[in-house]
Amino acid sequence: MRYRRADAAGGTYFFTVNLADRRSDVLVQHIDDLREVMKTVKDAHPFTILAMVVLPEHLHAIWRLPQGDADYPLRWSLIKAGFSRRLVKGEPICASRQTRRERGIWQRRYWEHQIRDETDLAHHADYIHFNPVKHGWVALPVDWPYSTLHGYIERGMLTPDWGGRAGDGEDAYGER
Repeated sequence: MRYRRADAAGGTYFFTVNLADRRSDVLVQHIDDLREVMKTVKDAHPFTILAMVVLPEHLHAIWRLPQGDADYPLRWSLIKAGFSRRLVKGEPICASRQTRRERGIWQRRYWEHQIRDETDLAHHADYIHFNPVKHGWVALPVDWPYSTLHGYIERGMLTPDWGGRAGDGEDAYGER
């Protein structure tokens, strides 16, 4: 089945990708495997990661694709398959996945949103960087190790105390 998806060549996209078992912590337990697989896929099928956070059971990312290229489904397929191959088998696999010879690591689908403009990009980057606080993993965004927030701080785009309080409106970090 082919899903209807945005397909603007050279576009910028926000993604949410979940594990099948939302109680799992496999993404952070195997973060080096995820990083290596993403690098391998990026080398073969270039894209730029503008923002990203990896939580125990899901991740959010903003990618910019090269001009003339809209094939992020291929990239996600390769990332999910490559990561799954690195894990020891043992997860529960439902009958429909067994029939298709699939692992039970990832949810089949993921959510994407085409970024419309710089304001939309900023809101989604804030959402990504604040997500570990939203889910109760840390009190401050800077305390979560698996986030591009640290690069933003190093480049002077944000300060280490960014996200220290979640307020209303512009301080809501993408939460509306």
